[in-house]
Amino acid sequence: MAKPKILIIEDEQKLSRVLQLELEYENYETGVADNGKDALRLIEEENWDLVLLDIMIPELSGLEVLRRVRRFDEETPIVLLTARDEIHDKVSGLDLGADDYITKPFQIEELLARIRVLLRRPKAKKENNEDLTVADLRVNASAREVSRGEVQIDLTPREFDLLVCLLQNKNIVLTREQLIEQVWGFDYYGDTNVVDVYIRYLRQKVDKGFEAAVIQTVRGVGYTIKDLEQ
Repeated sequence: MAKPKILIIEDEQKLSRVLQLELEYENYETGVADNGKDALRLIEEENWDLVLLDIMIPELSGLEVLRRVRRFDEETPIVLLTARDEIHDKVSGLDLGADDYITKPFQIEELLARIRVLLRRPKAKKENNEDLTVADLRVNASAREVSRGEVQIDLTPREFDLLVCLLQNKNIVLTREQLIEQVWGFDYYGDTNVVDVYIRYLRQKVDKGFEAAVIQTVRGVGYTIKDLEQ
């Protein structure tokens, strides 16, 4: 069985070497890049099972690398390594398509655990070829298209996945923890108010300006989409 391949994108040489040794000890195959341009080239030229991406790297920032990668690859798990701990920085990375983040300094055991969770995740999500609907809201999961009535709605990948999750669980109240697990796909130990931020984004696009709001808050529990006639 082939070893999982992990690309380490980190310009701190000591940390990069430690990560490489730890990962190889855990039976992963590794590659290393210390700047954004080399990182982007390696991601384009080779197949990786997971990418560890530092935000603060030279030539192209980690967030810019992430933005460009997600234009042609939505599946490869990407974990951000960052010294920033403000919620808006985390949201920016997740909104661009990162699967997880870990704030420096971190324990290698925690990083390894997050890597294992992401590598266990199926490569591609099962998509429902049928439309998901409630009221005049319609989502085509396979085409990744969203509309209300005749209005086409543009969502980011994370917003789209959150909306699909709510629609697939229509009439069921999901907690923030359940949404984190189902949409982000990892055991999340950080701030669950990231969910609140994305719900607000969704409401601005899906509910604002329309006759009926489809996304509902159940105080003290979480969020749901219900058939409006209920």
